[in-house]
Amino acid sequence: MSHMHYCSRKLTKILRMAALALVLLLLAAGGSCLLSAVVEAKSSGMPDLAARKKGPSGLPIPRFVSLKANEVNVRRGPSWDHAVVWVFRREHLPVEIIAEFDVWRQVRDSEGATGWVLGTLLSGRRTVLVAPWKKGQGALDMRNAARGGKVVAKLSPGVLGKVKACDGKQCQISAGGVSGYISQELLWGVYVGEKVK
Repeated sequence: MSHMHYCSRKLTKILRMAALALVLLLLAAGGSCLLSAVVEAKSSGMPDLAARKKGPSGLPIPRFVSLKANEVNVRRGPSWDHAVVWVFRREHLPVEIIAEFDVWRQVRDSEGATGWVLGTLLSGRRTVLVAPWKKGQGALDMRNAARGGKVVAKLSPGVLGKVKACDGKQCQISAGGVSGYISQELLWGVYVGEKVK
């Protein structure tokens, strides 16, 4: 390794450490104005929908969105300098935004994994996964009416659906060319109690 390359790598490492030290110093000093761009949501459990704070984008945190592209790089941190830790490979997949920093959004997937993606690769279009935690446990009923009604489809856990509306207890979704109603408790991509129009 040449001396020039070694010095360049060393300088990059020092600059990254200095940037981290500055962020920590601002946090310790209570620099809320400068760091209002970083907004963390509750790390677990159901959010209190009425008490959610707004992020720098002016939208509530946490919130569900979907992926705009078939391939979305997920990074370790909120910048191009951070390594790609995995790649989402499913357009319209729902993810939960749990923090914002500049043009970056920290997201959580249905399995609980978190990472940072560029905000322009996310859409406000609401989608859901049908009970991904029940994979291998059999199909779930989608009905033709919000409260009861005939079964119009049997949905396997993990099926991706588009949200048409939710009343806080049931959502009307479309999946595989069929539209119907399913309990919000069986969906990942909407909060129980959340109303979507």
